Amino acid sequence: MDAMDEIVRTLRTHPNGPGRVLLTGWFSFLDGEVTAGDLLARSAAAAALDAAGIAHHSAWSAGFAPGARSLDAADPADYRHLLFVCGPLHGEQILRLHRRYASCVRLAVDVSVLDPRAPETTGFHRVVARDGDPASPPRADLASLAPVGPAPPLVAVVLTGGQGEYGGRRRHEEVTKTLTAWVGAQDCARLPVDTRLAVDDWRLCATAEQFLSVVSRCDAVLTTRLHGLVLALRAGVPVLAVDPVGGGAKVTAQARALRWPAVLGAREVSADTLERWWGWCLSGRGRTAAARRARLMDRTRARATGRGR
Repeated sequence: MDAMDEIVRTLRTHPNGPGRVLLTGWFSFLDGEVTAGDLLARSAAAAALDAAGIAHHSAWSAGFAPGARSLDAADPADYRHLLFVCGPLHGEQILRLHRRYASCVRLAVDVSVLDPRAPETTGFHRVVARDGDPASPPRADLASLAPVGPAPPLVAVVLTGGQGEYGGRRRHEEVTKTLTAWVGAQDCARLPVDTRLAVDDWRLCATAEQFLSVVSRCDAVLTTRLHGLVLALRAGVPVLAVDPVGGGAKVTAQARALRWPAVLGAREVSADTLERWWGWCLSGRGRTAAARRARLMDRTRARATGRGR
């Protein structure tokens, strides 16, 4: 029997039935944190409750999901059971949860028990732990069972904030602010990448080949750097380039040299223009165009290598 089967059975043994369940976790606390594992575990729990026909609400941190139901808005009188999902049973946030929902039957699932005798743990009427319970072996985390949708595109974001040599033509700050706000609202996995190399900082690539390895695994690149444009196309990855210099400079010139259409000037950046070229880059047409540029670069390198012999 898996963890949620045990929880469902416990819910059904209540003399008056399960009633409505309030799903909580570290994703519910304003002063907590929300992780991918937390949300997947919550989804697995919600799916199990749905399959069992048990009504439930989720409580969300207002900092993560503004406008959604929060703990402050979830009246204890509206719930028969509280189910805490995922994470460690430790800290004042858990104790506050016990105090606020003292009238509810409180259950915990997929949690790490640090101290079986601590009030954070003993405050629950039933704990089905993933680890830390001396009476039970470790269980697979609920995140491994959660339903998920299709994977969104992986996008490398390659930005520059320097280039003081352009003086008063610099539009870097405003362009970066617009791009990061825009891409932050897109359904994509964002991967900040820097063309700067270093051998003393593990967060940076140490060789050009390492950088190309990262970019080649992405579905698209968003960049304000010349080499963000060039190396993305060398890897055959469509790139949306924005020239951060007023009037255009090396990014615009390089896009022209490579005959790459998805380039915007600093004053052309808007939600509409970004959406249009973003859609093109992620479409079959954009991928085909990028692959064609990569093949042309390959042939040019081959000819240059042949002349050098």
